[in-house]
Amino acid sequence: MAKYRNALPQLAGGMFLTDGGLETDLIFHEGFDMPLFASFPLLENEAGVTALRNYYLRMAQVATEAQVGFILEAPTWRASRDWAEQLGYSSASLADANRRAVDLLVDIRTMLGELPVVISGAIGPRGDAYHPDQLMTPEEAEDYHSEQITTLGDTAVDLVTALTITHSAEAIGIAKAAQSSALPVAVSFTVETDGVLPDGSPLSAAILEVDEATDSGPVYYGINCAHPTHFDDVLIPDSDWMHRIHMVRANASRMSHAELDDAADLDDGNPEEFGRESAELRERFSNINVLGGCCGTDVRHIQAIAQAFQ
Repeated sequence: MAKYRNALPQLAGGMFLTDGGLETDLIFHEGFDMPLFASFPLLENEAGVTALRNYYLRMAQVATEAQVGFILEAPTWRASRDWAEQLGYSSASLADANRRAVDLLVDIRTMLGELPVVISGAIGPRGDAYHPDQLMTPEEAEDYHSEQITTLGDTAVDLVTALTITHSAEAIGIAKAAQSSALPVAVSFTVETDGVLPDGSPLSAAILEVDEATDSGPVYYGINCAHPTHFDDVLIPDSDWMHRIHMVRANASRMSHAELDDAADLDDGNPEEFGRESAELRERFSNINVLGGCCGTDVRHIQAIAQAFQ
């Protein structure tokens, strides 16, 4: 059963940490092969399950020591139909993978005792977040993402979180699919180095468009897969849309998406600087209370966030 589905504790304003760049951490630091940048196939063998469990426990330990809440994000960012078909999954085996991903997090939450732990089912874009060549209508997005969201709705997830979304129409479809499954949904956009979405839309316009089309359906918004310096200038204090942003999961690197895509080596930036920059966002905007990392980040970056608040 979902523990917090009807009363998400992060909405009360307390500080929550989440994890870092799962895929880049396990690929570059632990040597796992992840075709299509998909982490859910790791659930197919004990070595992969152990790596995932240890990864989440490392991250959650930081929250335990900092005495803040933690959001466990399921390794299901690529676990939707188009990506899974390329990896040889049928509809049935894909649904099973989504369920097993959540089951793993339920076990981990039990291990963490009294720590406030929220379980989220990650939803990724249908297309490539770095090269968004598959811009959908809201109706197409709702139809596509409903399959995964319906599966996750029958698990113990407290909410679903759409990460690295590149255009508002896909976000609208995801939000409507979640509403049909009576699931809370958070929507996190990615932006380029100039702070606009990959389709050229301003962040503010995308949030307002989704809210208008879904009757403010998302419980909150986030920004991920971009360095804090890429979007700092577009965050406007005291604006209505800015108050809707609760989560930031930034990249370690200052490079653009195109540069990251061409890079042969991991750019993990400066963890201490990353922690300070993330904490400064929380200090400037009190509504931002879920902080974690994205590409290039690992437990050092999450620790640096926590330390920046001490």
